[in-house]
Amino acid sequence: MEFSAKRIVQITAALLIAIALTQALYTGLYLSKIDIPRRWLWGLEGLLFVILSAFAGAAMVEVKRFSVGWSAIAASAVLNVVQVGVGLTMFTPFRQAAQASEAVVPAAGAVVAFSFFVYNAAKILLGFAALIFGVAKAKSNQTVDKLLGRLTALVGVVAIVANTGVMAAGRSGLIPSPLAGASGVVAALLLAFCLSSALREQD
Repeated sequence: MEFSAKRIVQITAALLIAIALTQALYTGLYLSKIDIPRRWLWGLEGLLFVILSAFAGAAMVEVKRFSVGWSAIAASAVLNVVQVGVGLTMFTPFRQAAQASEAVVPAAGAVVAFSFFVYNAAKILLGFAALIFGVAKAKSNQTVDKLLGRLTALVGVVAIVANTGVMAAGRSGLIPSPLAGASGVVAALLLAFCLSSALREQD
C-alpha cells in the first residue's frame, strides 16, 4: 500500500484533529464528573497515537520541508503511547496496592507523576511543531492564513512554556496543570489546520 505525500499530510492532520477531540471529550466528561469508560477512551487514544507516529514519521521522508516539525509530531505520538500505556497498565494496580498498604503510596504517586511528566513532554513537542508550522503559515499572502499561522505559533509557544513549567515544577507548581494540557490540545488542533502549508512549500 502506497501513500502520496499529500495523503500522508491529510491523514496526519485528521489524526491530530481526532486526538484533540478525543482529549477534549475526555476532559469535558471528567470535569462534569460523568462516569466514563476510561479504558476504552485511552485505548482509542493509544491506537490513534500509534498510527500518528507512523504517518508523521513517513512525512519526514516524503515531504521536502519542515523535517524538524514532522519529527516533533512523531516523537510526541511515541511519548503519548508510553503515557497511555502507563495509565492503562499501572494506574489501577498501584492504586489498589496503595489502598491496601500505605507503604506503596509514594510509589503509586511516582507512577502518576511519571505519566504526567511524559504527557507534558509530548505537549511540548506538539507546541514546538505548532510553532514551526505556524510561522510558515504566517508567511502566507492570504490574510486568513496569516492570522491562523500567527495564532498557531502563539499557542505553540504557550504550550511549550506552560508544559515546561509543569514538567519542571510538578502538577502542584505555579502553572495549573489543566492549562498546560489544554494549551497542548489547542496547539494540536491548530497545527492540523496549518499542515497544508507543508504541501504548498513542496509544490
